[in-house]
Amino acid sequence: MRSSPKRLPALLLGTALVAGVLGIGTIASAAGTDNAGPPAATAGAHAGHVMAVSTQASGDDADGDGYIPAVPQVTGVTPSTATPPPAYHHEFQAGCAVTHTAPDDPIVYPGQFGKSHDHTFMGNTSTNAASTTDSLHGGNTTCKAPADASAYWMPSLYKGDQKILPVGPQVIYYKAGVTDYRSVRPFPKGLRFVVGNPMQSAEEFRSHKGFVEGWECGDSFFNTDIPASCPDRPDVQLNLRMQAPSCWNGLYLDTPDHKSHMAYPVVKPGTNDNMCPASHPVALPMIEFKMAWPVNGDMSQVRLASGRGYSFHYDFFNAWEERTLKALVDHCIVGGLQCDTRGFDLYRPERGTVLNADHRLP
Repeated sequence: MRSSPKRLPALLLGTALVAGVLGIGTIASAAGTDNAGPPAATAGAHAGHVMAVSTQASGDDADGDGYIPAVPQVTGVTPSTATPPPAYHHEFQAGCAVTHTAPDDPIVYPGQFGKSHDHTFMGNTSTNAASTTDSLHGGNTTCKAPADASAYWMPSLYKGDQKILPVGPQVIYYKAGVTDYRSVRPFPKGLRFVVGNPMQSAEEFRSHKGFVEGWECGDSFFNTDIPASCPDRPDVQLNLRMQAPSCWNGLYLDTPDHKSHMAYPVVKPGTNDNMCPASHPVALPMIEFKMAWPVNGDMSQVRLASGRGYSFHYDFFNAWEERTLKALVDHCIVGGLQCDTRGFDLYRPERGTVLNADHRLP
């Protein structure tokens, strides 16, 4: 018997998705080629971003109510309030390159090809509107670790009508979001969520709990929107970092709004420590996107497929091979290390490495 809040009927799923994540609009035109640009931007907060109501449920959602239960569900967990041994870092990296772009979103618009604004996908090479846990798990990937078949995606970035793609592996951190880094456990297979909201205002973006430093280029930092200009030098790229929620309710791999099963840590009363709230007591790795786009100079025509710079958001769909993810989490996060993509801490070489030269478990 599932322990759940009142479930949304399948008929209302589209309304819940739109109200919670995207807003109501019309179907966005599917780009015919990778060079096709988004609709022309206007002065509005959500210029060029019109979306359609979701009408289908994920292939992982057996009854179509928007709730995908974890198997098994994690119950009886109390958020850790312990103070761990000092450790400045507790993280590892997943270096994943761009695979393709498409107007698909298997979380928000499952099974509905061409219904989303254009996204830039990293990691799993097969990700599309019909992706499920089974279709992703064990698939081919552009991540350095072959065991990371997860799907990562974000709105595509354009300069005028030209699509600008990040070059090479992008840095995706897996960190401890809570003070007691020893309490962090691996993501459950099939967990998925959306970070941010394409319909958010500039102020909502800046005040978002995942906001880190904003848009950057050259000596320009902490911008809510994409800067109007950046130094025109080969070493200058447009950068952005954004952190995901890292506390899980232990019950669902997804919920109708693709967010409420996750939460950001809260401050432990009377301290500066971070802990998970009682409603979401399970501490998971905190994902942090650190993206870089090879664009500079005049930035007045640079925009996202979802609209202005403050419409930035991203999606994560976990498809790691379980043993490898657990080994990296235990060694690097729980172990209090600053690891690279192989689980090696340059400053603590005596602690060893998790993965071999091929980024596989020995």
